[in-house]
Amino acid sequence: MAKRKSMSSKMASRKKPAPKLDTSFCCPFCNHPDGVACTIDLKLYVASAVCYVCQEAYHTAAHHLTEPVDIYHDWIDACEKANEDVDDVDCYKRQRRVGSGDNDDYSHA
Repeated sequence: MAKRKSMSSKMASRKKPAPKLDTSFCCPFCNHPDGVACTIDLKLYVASAVCYVCQEAYHTAAHHLTEPVDIYHDWIDACEKANEDVDDVDCYKRQRRVGSGDNDDYSHA
């Protein structure tokens, strides 16, 4: 005859609950720890991240799978993209100034 499974084998196979994600983050502008709080309004489909120290804010579209960590990382990505655009513009201006017909050489004076 077959042996019956005991209850202890069922108890051991249960999965642990997923760890909770952070809801407060470090501000990318003032670097204040836990200064950014994220809120999600699913009625309006808007998510926002606001620093209560320097009052910087970021707003984006939200859906039912949006989490606070997603909003914060979208804000960080937008900041990095803005910084890359500024660097590209500065490099373009420098190259244009040097490559133009103007003589910026002060050695002739």
